[in-house]
Amino acid sequence: MPGNKAKGSKAERELCEIFIENSYRAVRVAGSGVMENADCDIIAGKKGKKYCIEAKSSKKPVKYITKKQIEEFIIFSEIFKLTPVIALRFNREGWLFVKPQQLRDSGKNLAITLEEAKKKGKKFSQFFG
Repeated sequence: MPGNKAKGSKAERELCEIFIENSYRAVRVAGSGVMENADCDIIAGKKGKKYCIEAKSSKKPVKYITKKQIEEFIIFSEIFKLTPVIALRFNREGWLFVKPQQLRDSGKNLAITLEEAKKKGKKFSQFFG
């Protein structure tokens, strides 16, 4: 699905811009989502704060992520001593940020609904402020 990949890239670029506007250094990880060993979408940091970000956007009111993807994401973050963060964007809701452990186990996937994200998640300034 080329449309989905383009949409994901656009969301990642937008998120990078938000970090940069907030005085972070941020880079998109080349090949994230398609290449082996590219286990996060964005690496962002400023003095004393370092994050790896998995960006997910959804038109539906629930987002599913495979357990394998989250496991690899967490291993990647530990190797590089980065704090893992899931960035979620539901249609017309703006970005919300959660920790991987805030995702709910739904069998073979981890999931989060828009309602759960609104309750548990934080806006950029609250999470990274």
